[in-house]
Amino acid sequence: MAELEKILSGIDVISFFGLRQKEIENIVFDSRNVKKGSLFIAVKGTLTDGHDYINDAILSGASAVVCETLPDDYNRDICWIQVRDAAKALGIASSNFYGGPSARLKLIGVTGTNGKTTIATLLYRVFKGLGFKCGLFSTVCNYIIDRQLPATHTTPDPVQLNRLLSEMADAGCDYAFMEVSSHSAAQHRVEGLEFAGAVFTNLTHDHLDYHKTFANYLKAKKSWFDSLPEKAFALVNADDRNSGVMLQNCKARPYTYSMRSMADFRCTIIEQSFEGMGLRIMGEELWTRFIGDYNASNLLAVYAVSELLDAPGKEVLTIISNLDCVPGRLEVIKSPEGITGIVDYAHTPDALVNVIGTINNIRSNNMKLITVVGAGGDRDKGKRPKMARISADGSTKLILTSDNPRTEDPEKIIDDMEEGLTQDLKKKTIRISDRREAIKTAVMLASAGDVILVAGKGHEPYQEINGIRHHFDDREELKKALSQE
Repeated sequence: MAELEKILSGIDVISFFGLRQKEIENIVFDSRNVKKGSLFIAVKGTLTDGHDYINDAILSGASAVVCETLPDDYNRDICWIQVRDAAKALGIASSNFYGGPSARLKLIGVTGTNGKTTIATLLYRVFKGLGFKCGLFSTVCNYIIDRQLPATHTTPDPVQLNRLLSEMADAGCDYAFMEVSSHSAAQHRVEGLEFAGAVFTNLTHDHLDYHKTFANYLKAKKSWFDSLPEKAFALVNADDRNSGVMLQNCKARPYTYSMRSMADFRCTIIEQSFEGMGLRIMGEELWTRFIGDYNASNLLAVYAVSELLDAPGKEVLTIISNLDCVPGRLEVIKSPEGITGIVDYAHTPDALVNVIGTINNIRSNNMKLITVVGAGGDRDKGKRPKMARISADGSTKLILTSDNPRTEDPEKIIDDMEEGLTQDLKKKTIRISDRREAIKTAVMLASAGDVILVAGKGHEPYQEINGIRHHFDDREELKKALSQE
């Protein structure tokens, strides 16, 4: 319970109407969750408008309503708060309701098209290894120290986010590491949070079904960086051409990391195989179980954040050398016959370039690469032909299959992907819409020494078809097909 006046502190309020003295039991933006004493915030979403559900919220017992547009006829027994931006108000109000939990620990955010999950998860593991109590918000899973919580979104809604941050702070967490998606920045889900630091990895073709243009996608990421306080640090990947833009108008302390150019933090790859790679980070050599240039870059970002948070560098490198890969991120599964299976979350053109490039840098000419990949339904259709072209160009054999078709016909999604293939590339491409059969076929086509890449779903334990999630795990299916179980 909290006083309404305190909850509204820092919100750009246009006007108050009705009863002002209210004790608020909870904050709600979904009218179905309203109860007596709720503060209902009417947020305009992509599919629905919370203003359409104000009456439902009042009938369910809401004590106060925050909205951008007041109804023509309103109940004087309710407190009405008109604001300029209800989405921003939701973020700030949620933080205020839970007592500003992000200021009670050090909150580090990671944004970018690729690498968010890996960097946030590894930071959580490293700082736990250093003896700190930590929280994690990631696409794969959320953690409060060792307590595991399911993750429904890359970045939770503001109410859930602040509630979990409050639980983390109450549990004594020193740090919290979180992925900050472009959706969450555009929708102001991180509004009202106090960040101690931020990381930008890269920006490539993704989520244009939501943002419409690449400029809007960049703007969403940059808006979060622009909001960082002066005492925070802003760490960017200098190998990405958008890193300079991210630092423009950013008040936080700027730092860079790079695999290819001069930067505050540097790393080079000494050697690599499917078992791992040798790295040189800031002059110190180590062996890690991770593979790939972009994973080297991710590990460098983890090291850089650790340094910026004053962690002991040599101890951090020791911990990094003992870390396992993040689930579904270049996860290697070996067969007794010597076939190398790799499961990766790559579901964008750039991510496929990276993972296929990594595999081709390691495999010899007599090793085939058989790639199994699909594209998600009800999402950006523009990347489908690009994903197929990249996969076919870099593979010995390509199997186009279903990903999460959602409400679309899987065969039509594959049709869209095939538009990116030349006649020559189509000759080495097979269509198998059943993902399980596609994985089995890849294994049947492979011989000892060959590599199978199953891309797109990574850690996801489901396949979404017509609004229903069916259990399906690429790692389980690949292990079964390789006779590992």
